[in-house]
Amino acid sequence: MISWKFKLWRSAGAAAALSLAACGGEAGESGGHGGGETGESAVQGEAGEAAPAPPANSGGEQGEMGIAGAYSGLSGDARTALRLQHLKGFVLVAEMQTDANAPAEAAVLVQQGLLEVYDAAANEFGALDAAAVRAAGANAAVSKADMAHRLAGAATAIDAVRNRLEVNHAELAVRMVDISSGLYQHVVQPDFVDPIEYQHSLGAALSARDALVSGESELRRTNRSAYDEALSELDRLVALWPSAAAPERPASYQQVLAQASRVRLALSPLL
Repeated sequence: MISWKFKLWRSAGAAAALSLAACGGEAGESGGHGGGETGESAVQGEAGEAAPAPPANSGGEQGEMGIAGAYSGLSGDARTALRLQHLKGFVLVAEMQTDANAPAEAAVLVQQGLLEVYDAAANEFGALDAAAVRAAGANAAVSKADMAHRLAGAATAIDAVRNRLEVNHAELAVRMVDISSGLYQHVVQPDFVDPIEYQHSLGAALSARDALVSGESELRRTNRSAYDEALSELDRLVALWPSAAAPERPASYQQVLAQASRVRLALSPLL
């Protein structure tokens, strides 16, 4: 299953993969739960659009609703910052793949982020010029060094817009943690491990940590001990993903959810 899903994205190309998803690719990965990350009937990709409440015990849909909930009640700079940070998660996990000498896989991850997060709500990314992000996913046939350079450019472009916004970085981190744990609900299935959701949830966890670190100066002035504790708990959350590629036996959803709750508790004095 892991091999099949990777080949779907790599060989079919981003546009073809999105089309396949509607017929049972990524959209059907959790047993046909009505849209997955790309299905319009649930949420527009991972973009966090409003969605009707799923029935009780609906499995994977609960994870998608967790993503939509992360965007709930946000407007203005706070919403723009979350859009940017959500997209950055794909860049960050792509950097991990590049470090593991897998630039082709890194490019695919950037393509997924553009399709599932940016393209679904492109008007909510402020002044972001997505060209640098698109360049990182445009050509998988590049060297490790070239991909690392492209990803650095993508991250810089995202940060340049985010850093001009008025945002509570602790709240931004919390909402990215919610997205991460929401996505992770899809990862460990009864008979397989979903490698795509594993990577997307890892990216969101990395982005949560990135959000907290980006606000370090202000947050430490507010409450140094709370910031240090929250960063330690976020490190423990990220450590639940031992690599950029899904292992045969990843952490359970309960483990991720419990650690996400510890991060929330640690961040509460800063919210």
